[in-house]
Amino acid sequence: MALRDKWVSRYLEMTKKSEALFRRAAQSIPGGVNYPLRYLAPHPLYASRAEGCYFWDVDGNRYVDFWMGHFALIMGHAYRKVVEAAKEQLELAAHLGLEHEWEILLAEQVKKMVRSVEQVRFANSGTEANMYAVRAVRTYTGRKEIGKLEGCWHGGYDALHKAVSYPFDAPSSAGLPEEVTGLTVVLPFNDVDGAVKIIRSRRLAAVFVELVPSQGAFHPADAEFVKALREVCDETGALLVFDEVITGFRLSPGGAQELYGVYPDLTIFGKILGGGFMPMGAFGGRSEIMEHLDQTKYTKPSERSFHGGTYAGNPLAARCGYTLLRELESGEVQERLNRLGEYARKKLGEAVERSGLKAYVTGIGSLLGLQFTPSPPRSPRDTLSGMDRELAEALYYYMLVNGVYYISPHVPHFGLSAPHTEEHVDRLAELVEEFGRIAGRERRY
Repeated sequence: MALRDKWVSRYLEMTKKSEALFRRAAQSIPGGVNYPLRYLAPHPLYASRAEGCYFWDVDGNRYVDFWMGHFALIMGHAYRKVVEAAKEQLELAAHLGLEHEWEILLAEQVKKMVRSVEQVRFANSGTEANMYAVRAVRTYTGRKEIGKLEGCWHGGYDALHKAVSYPFDAPSSAGLPEEVTGLTVVLPFNDVDGAVKIIRSRRLAAVFVELVPSQGAFHPADAEFVKALREVCDETGALLVFDEVITGFRLSPGGAQELYGVYPDLTIFGKILGGGFMPMGAFGGRSEIMEHLDQTKYTKPSERSFHGGTYAGNPLAARCGYTLLRELESGEVQERLNRLGEYARKKLGEAVERSGLKAYVTGIGSLLGLQFTPSPPRSPRDTLSGMDRELAEALYYYMLVNGVYYISPHVPHFGLSAPHTEEHVDRLAELVEEFGRIAGRERRY
C-alpha cells in the first residue's frame, strides 16, 4: 500500500458530496474543472463558503486555507471593507463599458505605490496583462524574440507558455505552434553566466522574470542574478519585465522589486490588484514604452500596440482594487505578514529536522514552500526534477484529512494572509512533524 492510500480513503469518506459534484461536473465541463491546478484525484474539493483564513466544503468540513484564492486574498476571505465597497458599487454600476473615476484612482494608486510605474493599463487577468505586455515590448523595440526563465509561470499565453513544466524542453501544452514558441528564448534561473551569455547572443525584445517562481516553491531569485539581468538588458537594449502577479503589493507596498532595489521597465500585476476577489490584471512602467498604446499619439492601428477589453478597468474591479491598495499602502500589513513568514519558516524547519524528513523549507516574506528534494534547491529545475512526488502527495492528503488546505499535491506552497496567526503556523508545523514521523516508520528512510 502506498503511503498516501490510507489518507486518500479517509478523504473519500469525508467528502461524499464533493465526489458527487465532481461526477456531475464532468458531464458538462472537460475534466470536471476550469483549471487543472485545482484538480485532485480522485476528486477535487467543492467549497461552500469562506471567511478569514478558513473555508468550508460542501460536506461541512472546515479547513485552514493556505492557498487563499491563488494567493490573491492577502486580507483573507470576505474582507469587510472590500466587500462593502463591492456591494455599494453593485448598486451604482458594476459594468458600464464607459470610462469612470475609479480606474483613474486605481491607476494613480498603483503609480504611488510602485516606483517603476509611470503609466498603467488594466486587463482582466495576469495572463492577459502578460499577453499585452509582450505585444508592447515588441512594438517599442522592433524586435521579435522574448526571453523567459525556465520554470517560471506567466499564464497561458502562447508566447510565454514555454519551459513551464519539467522537462523544460518538452511542450508545456498541446496546440502551441512552433512558429510562436520558437520566438521564445529560454534562460536558466539563478545562473548569471548562463543567462547573460544567451541574452548577449540574441536580439531580445524583453526578458520576462518571475522574481519568486511559483513553480519553484517560492525559492526567490538571487539578488546578484536580478542585478545581472538588469545590467545585461541595459547593455543589449532588451527591456526587463517583472511578473509580480503574486508578489505585487504582497511582499511590500512596491512589490518584490522594492525589496531587491532593482527596477524593471514594465511590471505585470494581478490577483491582489482586483481587491483579492475580482478578476483584474495590469501592466505598467515607463511612459516612453506605454505611450505606444496611446491612440491619441499613434492614430493608425498599424503603428499602435493594441490593448483593450469589454471588462478592462471595469468600475467594480477597479473600486475593489483601489479600496484594498489603500489598506496596503502603509506597509504595516506586509511587515506583519513577513514576520509571520519568517516565524513559519523557522517552525517548519524545526519540524522537518525533528521528524527526520528529507526536506527543505523555502520562501520569502509571506510565501512559503516545502521541498522534498535530495539537496537544497536553487531553481524551479531543482524543484521539479528532484521532488519526491510520492512523499509530497502523501503529505497533501495527510493535511487534507487534518483540515489544512494548500496547493499543490506535488509541490507544497503556502501563502499567509492577514487572518493567519502563529497558532495556525504552529498547527501546520505540528502536522508536518507528525507526518514525518509516520513516513519515517513506513518508508524507513
